[in-house]
Amino acid sequence: MANSAGSKKRARQAVKRRARNVGQRSMVRTFIKKVLTQIEAKNAEQAEVNFKAAQPVIDSMARKGLISKNKAARTKSRLVARIKALKAA
Repeated sequence: MANSAGSKKRARQAVKRRARNVGQRSMVRTFIKKVLTQIEAKNAEQAEVNFKAAQPVIDSMARKGLISKNKAARTKSRLVARIKALKAA
């Protein structure tokens, strides 16, 4: 339990930051899910459109530290590979 004024303030800030982070993390997952849904539906064009919308969001969250830089790169790479495979088939 926070006792000093400074630690109470830090606890309040942590609650605010957590709420913001939860929302932003959810938003990133939703963008990724939209791409995956189109891939599952075998709709390459729409998957590519959704990926182009998701890419800057993923990069932005990586810059902010919400997800790691490597996770962002890995996620984008896997999505692009699946879209390419869908186009080839």
